[in-house]
Amino acid sequence: MKRRAPVLKGICLLLAAFTVLIPAATALGFQRDEVPTAFLGAMLGVMFLVIAVFYVYFSLALQTIAKKTNAENAWLAWIPIANIILMLNIAKKPLWWIILCLIPLVSIVIFIIVWMAIAEARGKPGWWGILLIVPVFGLIVPGYLAWSD
Repeated sequence: MKRRAPVLKGICLLLAAFTVLIPAATALGFQRDEVPTAFLGAMLGVMFLVIAVFYVYFSLALQTIAKKTNAENAWLAWIPIANIILMLNIAKKPLWWIILCLIPLVSIVIFIIVWMAIAEARGKPGWWGILLIVPVFGLIVPGYLAWSD
């Protein structure tokens, strides 16, 4: 699952949620043009909360990894594009790779390579970085690399 900016994930999740909201509201008996705004607002609020929780989790994990690998400026984990720079510093990859991280399909391969290097920097096998493309493990890997011994 990337390690693209969590903001992009949030936008994708919101779009996916809205493709589900209208059919769900019509299944509850509302006509397509009378979906209550309170229902949509509540769903938007829930989605925002879920995205915020994942953002905080990822940022805390990346900051912990940065501290354990003695990377400079661990606080960059909280800033959306700067966290990519921090990941590149931890992985000891050149900073011009940030351009590759912003290219849609190339970024998947680059982030796997970066997370493999981050896993090796933490003393774990490099194949932990490949697990990021598996949906559930993509959420577990940053936490495991951050808080395991």
